[in-house]
Amino acid sequence: MPGKATPDIQTPDTPSLSSAQLAALGILLAGALWGLYWWPIRRLEALSLGGVWGSLIIAATACVMLSPWAIRHRGRLRRVSPLGFASVVLGGAAFMCYSVGLVHGQVAVVILLFYLTPVWSTLIERFWWRWPLTGRRLAVIALGLGGLGLVMGSHGGTPLPHGIGDWLGLASGALWAIASSGMRAHNTLGPGEGSFLFAVGALLAALLLAPFLSAWPGLPPAETWWRAAAWIAAAAGLWWSASLAIVVWAARHLPPARLGILMMSEVLVGVLSAALLAGEPLAMIQVIGAVLVIAAAVLEVIPSRRRID
Repeated sequence: MPGKATPDIQTPDTPSLSSAQLAALGILLAGALWGLYWWPIRRLEALSLGGVWGSLIIAATACVMLSPWAIRHRGRLRRVSPLGFASVVLGGAAFMCYSVGLVHGQVAVVILLFYLTPVWSTLIERFWWRWPLTGRRLAVIALGLGGLGLVMGSHGGTPLPHGIGDWLGLASGALWAIASSGMRAHNTLGPGEGSFLFAVGALLAALLLAPFLSAWPGLPPAETWWRAAAWIAAAAGLWWSASLAIVVWAARHLPPARLGILMMSEVLVGVLSAALLAGEPLAMIQVIGAVLVIAAAVLEVIPSRRRID
């Protein structure tokens, strides 16, 4: 009626437009930020904290930064189910494998190996949960493995991971497939305490990997320790604390399909930044393989019977 405002009708399960837009922007920025995560890791390597050690110190620092939220919401940590607890810890371990892989491998290749997650998710659903394989699922596997073959076999070798960085990238995607499946079903933690537990899982994984990868390199030289401390604080605060909390929060306001597609900003930013800043461009056949891997990931998240909201 003229002169009378009509209030917007919202339900508790329907986010406002502003919340959805803010969540979408947050996911885009978080994905782009993780596409640049190789930069602080490589800087620490240049400052004598390479291998697993730089990532280990970052995870430990993130645990300290996030501990106030863990203490404040310790009741939620006590109430989370064992499967939910284990899934979040395993997710942190997956990200630690990814972090260390970026030190030892080619940045774009490690990122693409991580994004083979849909392939492993499909295989887990088939062989663990005994779910049937649909035509779409078979296409995801074919695109993902085909892309893997082109990315890894571009130099005439076998289409398999070649070095420790490649294997860690592959392992990170497989572990993340298992962890994300468990978190969707069993995780009841909020962003702060969830990120804390995530960082704890990463720290535990780093402690397990350290004896097998490299000896302790010692502290950076006195004249560069402040730069190392700055990179550690930035990585722990910006990537492991803030961006992970954003992802956890945004997941409550976006459909899974849109969330998955927006996170693809990580691939784009990671591949381009590595080519421009690290001097690690992909060969043309690797670019084709990358397109196949991304297509598999997009096919995984696009709903088959209803359009994306």
